[in-house]
Amino acid sequence: MSRKETDLAGKHVLVVGTGISGIAAAGLLYHVGALPVLFDSNADLTKESVAEKLPENVKAEIYLGTLPEEIRQAIELVVPSPGVPVDTEFMMEFKERDIPVWGEIELGFRFAKGKLFAITGTNGKTTTTALTGQIMKDYTDSVFVVGNIGNPYTLEALKTTEGSVTVAEISSFQLETIHAFKPDISAILNITPDHLNRHHTMENYVAVKEAIASNQDKSSRCILNYEDEYTRAFGERTSAEPFYFSSVRKLERGIYLDGEEIWMADGGESERLLNIHEMKLLGTHNVENVMAAIAITHSAGVPMDSILKTVKEFKAVEHRIEFVATKNGVDYYNDSKGTNPDAAIRGIRAMNKPTILIGGGYDKGSTYDEWIEAFDGKVKWLVLLGQTRDRIAECARAHGFENIIMADSLEEVVRICADKAVSGDAVLLSPACASWGMFPNYEVRGRQFKDFVHALKE
Repeated sequence: MSRKETDLAGKHVLVVGTGISGIAAAGLLYHVGALPVLFDSNADLTKESVAEKLPENVKAEIYLGTLPEEIRQAIELVVPSPGVPVDTEFMMEFKERDIPVWGEIELGFRFAKGKLFAITGTNGKTTTTALTGQIMKDYTDSVFVVGNIGNPYTLEALKTTEGSVTVAEISSFQLETIHAFKPDISAILNITPDHLNRHHTMENYVAVKEAIASNQDKSSRCILNYEDEYTRAFGERTSAEPFYFSSVRKLERGIYLDGEEIWMADGGESERLLNIHEMKLLGTHNVENVMAAIAITHSAGVPMDSILKTVKEFKAVEHRIEFVATKNGVDYYNDSKGTNPDAAIRGIRAMNKPTILIGGGYDKGSTYDEWIEAFDGKVKWLVLLGQTRDRIAECARAHGFENIIMADSLEEVVRICADKAVSGDAVLLSPACASWGMFPNYEVRGRQFKDFVHALKE
């Protein structure tokens, strides 16, 4: 089905979840003439509190806790929020009845116009999406930055025109429920173990990441990391035109790092683009993010001088190795988005001074050996909190790291770090774990950390 063939007028559509994604989906559905049914399994919510989230001009039936059988039978399409696993008994019931299940990004795609650039990867996708979006905004009008970055696709889809560009950060959860979703340019930045409690096996996780390019053809391009074994192999199989970036080797065709210089080879000639010290972003992982953003926007026809001007001015996204403050000669960094070990490895590698590291949080089934090994003599103290603190401490000791302090709150953690740090040190919140259990999300965790740091006395 093409986007233009989508007609939901008069159809009962079940939206599962009443967070920002579900509310935005209900809004789009109402505006295209569908009959949205909002459902949340949390019986502690009230219909009034959910109804208040809806825009004034949007109406939806609301059900909480359980969904009556007669309503289930009337449903013609299901739109689950990304946090809703598709293999639950509740969701499988619709699948068995051959009721279509579209994720919120699939719904947004069906009603959006213009060009779509879609970015996924275990790590780096928010920074890459934000930078790609900024490059496009600095070059052209009508640019929308949507998806996992915190702005639902369905909130913006009906505002797009044939001249619009949409830059979308797409998570593995969102990719589980795509069908027609077809980016003009896609990017897979890297694939490392994450969310295995949801996807069950690494094979499933890799497959769902690769799905971002499943509907692409040779007229579209897929940007891939040559130094990631999964994405390099995918370049051999994808039906899109592959275009690589590398932080390790010179490429005959692609964008690569040679020493401290970023180069591009596209069509035989190699062209020096910029020195990494001309950027405001720290760390090799951010060089990779920049190379990916350059590859996407160059592929879209943006002039290189315009791309590089934005790259040189772009600052770190909030919660991604974000500089917070210097207190008593100690630099504090907020990398709350380091919600898995691989992301946290990137955080510690970006530090260039003795570091007190804050870790721990919700247990997603990760292993921490490679993260501990990446300390590489740089970490002076490891301060731990949350559900995983004992597992991480046990792993650290198995690798010979003994400078471990346990804490019960983030406020206590910041006090401990301030006490242990000396002038010239860095303190890095890069937890290697999700925030759930102690915080609603990584943003709240990061902002609380910044508040506690700013409150420290000089």
